[in-house]
Amino acid sequence: MELCSMTGLKGTIRVPGDKSISHRCVMFGSIANGTTEIHNFLEGADCLATIRCFQRLGIDVEKKENTILVHGKGLHGLSAPTDILDVGNSGTTTRLISGILAGQPFDSKLSGDASLNSRPMKRIIDPLTKMGAHISSILRNGCAPLYITPGSLHGIHYNSPVASAQVKSCLLLAGLYADGETSVTEPSLSRNHTELMLKEFGADIRSTHTIGSTETTAVIKPCEELYGQKIRVPGDISSAAYFIAAGLIVPDSEILIKNVGINPTRAGILKVCEDMGGDISLLNERTEGGEKMADILVRTSQLHGITIEGDIIPTLIDEIPIIAVMAAVAEGTTVIKDAAELKVKETDRIETVTDNLKAMGCMVTPTSDGMVITGGRPLKGASIHTLLDHRIAMAFSIAALVAEGRTKILDSKCIDVSYPDFYDTFEALL
Repeated sequence: MELCSMTGLKGTIRVPGDKSISHRCVMFGSIANGTTEIHNFLEGADCLATIRCFQRLGIDVEKKENTILVHGKGLHGLSAPTDILDVGNSGTTTRLISGILAGQPFDSKLSGDASLNSRPMKRIIDPLTKMGAHISSILRNGCAPLYITPGSLHGIHYNSPVASAQVKSCLLLAGLYADGETSVTEPSLSRNHTELMLKEFGADIRSTHTIGSTETTAVIKPCEELYGQKIRVPGDISSAAYFIAAGLIVPDSEILIKNVGINPTRAGILKVCEDMGGDISLLNERTEGGEKMADILVRTSQLHGITIEGDIIPTLIDEIPIIAVMAAVAEGTTVIKDAAELKVKETDRIETVTDNLKAMGCMVTPTSDGMVITGGRPLKGASIHTLLDHRIAMAFSIAALVAEGRTKILDSKCIDVSYPDFYDTFEALL
């Protein structure tokens, strides 16, 4: 894909359903009794991988007009797969489904593409093993492919060294099958979609906050039954982030993004934009199915550099590539810290972001847990090496809009992982 600079992005758009929530709707619906009806489901490659995995586990999933119907068979209704469960490029699928499979009376194997099979899985293997699960890395390198065999699960208390919704969710799902209470304490609260949605499905789950500390603990008890739900998935704030950024940095722009999820554990991007001086407003705020939503209005703004660190990082970890693009345009210096988790995403995003910003003429220095970006210099068009990372491709597509000359986004098809209609949405604003 080739792009060039422009001005005057205006209009009203909608972004696809939230990726994290879409994954969970299918998973929880599969192990619930009855049918779960999902509206605004994200039909990206990652979420479709989740559907395929549960179909191989004996679950009937059908598409009816714009609705996904998951015909659940209950907590103990899954069937042994006849082949390896292909998770594609989806770390969410891999880590969450492992918690469910650890409680099943049959063997299963999980594997994905080369990128997925290089991502760290010891972060779930170790705590699941402490729960009594039999899960191993087939190549003995702490990565997928994973082999899971029947084990007798017992509840544990796990102190997670990192705030990770995927680790937390994996253990809470295994906790549904354990013989006692399972709890996970995090240094700060990660995405809480699992806690909110499992409660809607009927699980006995609660969250507590340690007074005087940022620590939070999620606690779940073994469950007899979950019950199918009707769910309207809010628009994905991670997808909205690219158009929020475009509205702020492209001259003479005004964009309204409808029906976006603004769950506080995901909405750090909004605070960052405000702190950088962005003209951003939330309209029509409401709550549906436990999830907060709003329409987001953004207008062109003069941004300035800030420091981004600490507890806000887990609420915007996927948005750091596009935040880095905003920082490159902003006046002054932006410092991003406490984000070492970027190294184990689809790519090492510290490296891929800094390499591509440098190619566009930005002054940026990578650090062990983030980057330092000196903004305000004109960006220039370049060839962007995405390394098949969808968030890099989308973030630098927005950077291209304010860069001198033409920018070529290599392997832009990788955007299909989370936002197949990304460029169509963009064209609606021209």
